[in-house]
Amino acid sequence: METRNAVTASVHELVANRWSPRGFDATHELNDAELASILEAARWTPSASNTQPWAFIVGRRGGEVFDKIFATLGGFNRDWACAVSALIVAVAEVEKADGTAMPSPLYDLGQSAAWMTVQAESMGLNVHQMLGFDADAVAAAFEVPSGLRPYTVIAIGKHSDDVDASIRERDAAPRGRAELRVLAQD
Repeated sequence: METRNAVTASVHELVANRWSPRGFDATHELNDAELASILEAARWTPSASNTQPWAFIVGRRGGEVFDKIFATLGGFNRDWACAVSALIVAVAEVEKADGTAMPSPLYDLGQSAAWMTVQAESMGLNVHQMLGFDADAVAAAFEVPSGLRPYTVIAIGKHSDDVDASIRERDAAPRGRAELRVLAQD
């Protein structure tokens, strides 16, 4: 079976074929069971001392939460994200209620986003994560409590080539990765 990515070692097909498209099917709707499954994968993500320092703001296209998240997106992200089925803001708990710093919130939050991505991909969905949004605007719009920080927006839906040519061309462009840096190995 041919893979999308030029992997240099044997990896699971979900890894070998994962990508972050910008062309999404504007008619696809994420149902309750699919969304629950994706969020459950995040819930079961490993975390330092089982702190689970994450929270999510979840909006499906057509809803008020989606619209508020979409309004915080910047630049090119607004050109394509209007067609996604859901936008999820990944929020890190950066400090505890007593004001002390959490040990590894961004690492743990990143893992939860990865687990959500793998779950979505296993369901035939596509995911595109982005930093091009206004985190302060998200925090204000959703009254995010002190100690929590919006970190990334995760777009979920079904890929489509039936999109603007500029988006289709970016999606079709060859992909690559830098060489893996291993600082020491036995």
